[in-house]
Amino acid sequence: MKNLKFLDNEFFKEAGEMAHFTARFFRELSKPKQEYEEFINQCFWIGYKTLTLVGITGFIMGLVLTIQSRPTLVEFGAESLLPSMVSVSLVREIAPVITALICAGKIGSGLGAELGSMKVTEQIDAMEVSGTNPFKYLVVTRVLAATLMVPILSSLANAISLYGGFLGVNIRGEVSWSLYWFQVFKVLSFGDVLPSLIKTFFFGFAIGIVGCYKGFSSQKGTEGVGRSATTAVIVASLMVFIIDLIAVQITDLLGLT
Repeated sequence: MKNLKFLDNEFFKEAGEMAHFTARFFRELSKPKQEYEEFINQCFWIGYKTLTLVGITGFIMGLVLTIQSRPTLVEFGAESLLPSMVSVSLVREIAPVITALICAGKIGSGLGAELGSMKVTEQIDAMEVSGTNPFKYLVVTRVLAATLMVPILSSLANAISLYGGFLGVNIRGEVSWSLYWFQVFKVLSFGDVLPSLIKTFFFGFAIGIVGCYKGFSSQKGTEGVGRSATTAVIVASLMVFIIDLIAVQITDLLGLT
């Protein structure tokens, strides 16, 4: 019982500190003099440097999902519905969530390790002494970059995965390029694309906040840096699933499913 009580206390303490960290982010964001150069630099490292991994994963997702779905549809004589089914599955759920999980692993751990190493080597303290606002320079720019780049990466993953689906359809069948895309866009609606895009902004924000918080609160030297990177991935991945669950419930209440 004592251990459970200790875990509960730690959980609520961590949740409160993260909420305070998030509130500080919005407070610093509202202040003038934005660090645009650092923001662009972080967009490059977070977005461009993750593009190859996201693209390869998206292509494999589309290809594998199409190949695995074909036998079931063939049994019911509905093979012609394969492009439609794959497109809805990818755009609504699979591509955004898998992309966010990849970003949680790569970006979340990177932010936790980078800021954690700066914390334990007292570089952040040195920035404060020199008159630089380390929170605005390090945290605000990285969270904004993650919030912007994850939706872009998710959109690219959608396109690449749908192309992988086209190749998967033509492995054992023959569907023309124009017919495939006609079937894809015929079933996709505003209610499929918009909620999928909106929730990726929340995915990116959660990944950025968690990674920066874990790095900024890192302690106990190099051991703490490793722990910050690991817990950043775990918590960010959990946040992605929670946000996705909430988004699904909201879209269902709004009748967009």
